[in-house]
Amino acid sequence: MSLRARMGVAAGVAVAIAVLAVAVSSYAGMRSELRGQVDQSLQALRKQVLGGPGAGGGPGGGGGPPRQNPVGEPPGVRDEGLGIDQRTGPAFGGPRGIATLIYRDGGTYNPPTQRGEIPVDAKMKEFAASGQGQYYTDLNANGTHIRALVTGLGVNGALAVALPLTDVDHALSSQLLLLALIAAGGIALAALLGILVARTALAPIARFTRQTESIAATHEPLEHERLDVVGDDELARLARTFNATLDALERSVQSQRNLVADASHELRTPIATLRANLQLLRDEGLLSPEDREALRADMIEELDELTALVSDVVELARGTKAEDLPGDVRVDEIVADAAERARRRAPGLTIECGLEPTLVRGEGDRIARAVANLLDNAAKWSPPGGVVEVELRGGTLTVRDHGPGFHEDDLPFVFDRFHRAKAARSKPGSGLGLAIVRQAAEAHGGFVEARNAPGGGALLRISFGEPLELEPQSLEPISAP
Repeated sequence: MSLRARMGVAAGVAVAIAVLAVAVSSYAGMRSELRGQVDQSLQALRKQVLGGPGAGGGPGGGGGPPRQNPVGEPPGVRDEGLGIDQRTGPAFGGPRGIATLIYRDGGTYNPPTQRGEIPVDAKMKEFAASGQGQYYTDLNANGTHIRALVTGLGVNGALAVALPLTDVDHALSSQLLLLALIAAGGIALAALLGILVARTALAPIARFTRQTESIAATHEPLEHERLDVVGDDELARLARTFNATLDALERSVQSQRNLVADASHELRTPIATLRANLQLLRDEGLLSPEDREALRADMIEELDELTALVSDVVELARGTKAEDLPGDVRVDEIVADAAERARRRAPGLTIECGLEPTLVRGEGDRIARAVANLLDNAAKWSPPGGVVEVELRGGTLTVRDHGPGFHEDDLPFVFDRFHRAKAARSKPGSGLGLAIVRQAAEAHGGFVEARNAPGGGALLRISFGEPLELEPQSLEPISAP
C-alpha cells in the first residue's frame, strides 16, 4: 500500500470514528431524554393513582389494614382502598396509562374501567411481598412494548403503573435510521476528503521524488541539479538538507576528479623518465660503465619518487573518514619518535622539542604521517646547520623552521593538493605532503594554520582535536635537544 493510500485510510478511519462516536452519543442522549420523560410521566401517574379517593398507603408506606370490599363488589376483587377502580380514562395505550395492584400473596387487581393489564413476573411478586422500594422495568404486554414503575405499598403489596413505549421506539428508530445515513455519508465523505488531503499533503513529496529520480537518472547528476525549495516547513527543510548533501557530494566528486587529474599529470614525468631510461637500457652495450650506473641510479630515484607519489595519492583518496576504530593516542610520543627519525635523516639539522603530554582520540597512523610530513617540510626548507623548533602545547603542535618562509601569494594555497611554490619546483616532492597534513587534522576535528614566523622562516600549526585528560603520572613533559 502506498503512503498516499495509507494516509487516506488513516484520515478516513479517524473521521469515521469521530462520526460514529457523535452518532452513538446523539442516539444515547436522545434515548436517555425520551425515556427520562416517560419515567417522569410514570411518576406523575403513580402520584395520581395513589392520590385518589380512599388511598390507603404511599410509596414504601405501611398503609392501613386492607379495606373491606364495597357493597356489591365480588369477593376477592378489591383495590385495598386505593381508589384505583374509580379511575377512568382512555383505553390501553392512552396517555394516562394503566395500573395494576399486586397483593402480597401474589394476586393482582386491575380496575374494571381500564383495558389491558400489566404482566406480573416473579420479581414484582417478590417486591409486593416486601412492600418496600421502587424500580423501573421494561415489559411486553400483548405485543406492546411498555415501561412500568413498581412501587412498594407496605402491607397493601405493590402498585405497578405503565405507559407504552410505542412512540418512543418509533422516534428512536427514526433517529437511528437518520444517524446511520448521516454516519454512512460522513464516512464516505471522510474517505474522499482523506484521499484529497493525502494527495494535497503529499504533492510536495511527489515533486521531491520526481526531482530526485531525475537527478539519479542523469549522467551528470551533481551539476546544476537541485531541488526546488518552497516555504519553510519540514519538507522545505528536507529539500534544503538534500541540496546541501548534493553540494557536499559535488565538492567531493570534483575534488576526486581534480586529484585524479593532478595525479595523472604528476605521474607523467616519472613514467616518461622511466620509459626513456628503459629505452636507453636496450642499448646498454653502447653506454660507458659510468653512464650505465648513472642511468640505474636515476631509475631508482624516479621509482622512489613514483612510489612516494602513489602513496600520497592513496592517502589523500581516503578522505577524512576514519578507516580504523579510533583509540587513545599520545601525540607527544608520536612527535618525539618523528623528531628522532628526522634527526637521523638530516643529521646536519638541530631539532629542538618542547612537548607536553597530550592525549587525543584518533588514528595513530594518520597522526604520525601528518607529523612526519611537517618535519620533512621543515627539514627540506631549513638551511644547512639550521634549527627546527617543535612545540606541543594545549593540544596544538607548532613546527617552525628558519628557511625562506612562504611567499605571500602562496599562503592561501599552502595546504592545497599538488600546489608547489615556484621555489619548490626544483626540489623533490609532489606537493601532497601538507595536503595530507590538513586532511589528517580535519579527520580528527582539528585545524591547520600556516604563516611566516617573526624573524623569518615558516610556522605551521596543527591540532588533532580537543585533548583528553591524562592521568597525573603521565604529565611529565618530553623534551629533546
